[in-house]
Amino acid sequence: MKKFLSLALVTVMALSAVACGQSSEPENNAAEAEETADGAAGGETFKIGGIGPTTGGAAVYGTNAMNGAQIAVDEINAAGGINGYQIDFKFEDDEHDAEKSVNAYNSLKDWGMQMLVGCVTTTPCVAVVQETAADNMFQLTPSASAVEAISEDNAFRICFSDPNQGLAAAQYIGEHDLAENVAIIYDSSDVYSSGIYETFKAEAANQGLNIVAEEAFTADSKTDFTVQLQKAKDGGAELVFLPFYYTEASLVLSQAKAMDYSPLFFGVDGMDGILTVENFDTSLAEGVMLLTPFAADSADEATQNFVANYEAAYGEVPTQFAADGYDCIYTIKAAVEQAGVTPDMSVSDICDALKDAMTTISVDGVTGEGITWSADGEPSKAPKAVVIKDGAYSAMD
Repeated sequence: MKKFLSLALVTVMALSAVACGQSSEPENNAAEAEETADGAAGGETFKIGGIGPTTGGAAVYGTNAMNGAQIAVDEINAAGGINGYQIDFKFEDDEHDAEKSVNAYNSLKDWGMQMLVGCVTTTPCVAVVQETAADNMFQLTPSASAVEAISEDNAFRICFSDPNQGLAAAQYIGEHDLAENVAIIYDSSDVYSSGIYETFKAEAANQGLNIVAEEAFTADSKTDFTVQLQKAKDGGAELVFLPFYYTEASLVLSQAKAMDYSPLFFGVDGMDGILTVENFDTSLAEGVMLLTPFAADSADEATQNFVANYEAAYGEVPTQFAADGYDCIYTIKAAVEQAGVTPDMSVSDICDALKDAMTTISVDGVTGEGITWSADGEPSKAPKAVVIKDGAYSAMD
């Protein structure tokens, strides 16, 4: 009986040890923990994170990019996923602030992010790209256009770069004979605005454009543009080029109206969203032109399907930023399929595979057909121009 009780006690102790989580293979458990820490998902889904402003003055950009990406995620998941795996998508708000964007990135890393769609705006993206490079995490920004935003070899973009936008804007104005005398108002404190300004100015000379005024403002003086507008008016500018964001652009249009000054206004992708500015008289934007890779009224089937799905989900017409977010997800899908990536791979291995794949794929997106990428992360696609007509964006030739 004593021997029986002793044997029973030993058995109970052994079972208790197993129940408490002890393992006969501690080396294997340690290896698995290290693999997870190194970024291997070990799951059955691809975890894609996103970062951009969904609150604050630039919220239209981030919200649209987030919503466009979600439309693509839903479509892909419904069709069977990527390489048979579903997508988990999580988007963090950075309020267009670099420090908050880095915090958002760290939060997404804790969540298990394997690839990043972001950042949406330039200054946060310039900060975050240093973090993703250190982690060797693949990054695809929908709309951060500064050269520095994709300065590392792990980073690519969907949108045009600042130099590309400035060049294309000057060429469009010159080739379409929109004006001879041109004024420029730009934000000298912002890398996005000043970068576009520099390349626009250089190309304007090649296009025979006469720049009659070059007027700067800064983040500390972006509410009153009457001095800049008066110099443009006095110089006889028939067209005013506005390479900055929609909030400031809405003030420029309102103040020009008050001065009885009505030149052509020509902007870039940052102006997309001006029709949503609270308390802004959108009739003042009638006739405003801007460069953008996306026009919601385009007749092609892909664009019309995207617009219909977006309107059904969110009750509004998508902007270029929504289209950029949408194309980001489909670009990741194409690169993942090309590289044969699976979710159990480490973040670094996924990044290395996608870096190679990005230079070999061609994507037909809603922001361009046959989009390709060079090793420096820049896309190749044709720019488009839209004009605001009857309160909506309308494609131009």
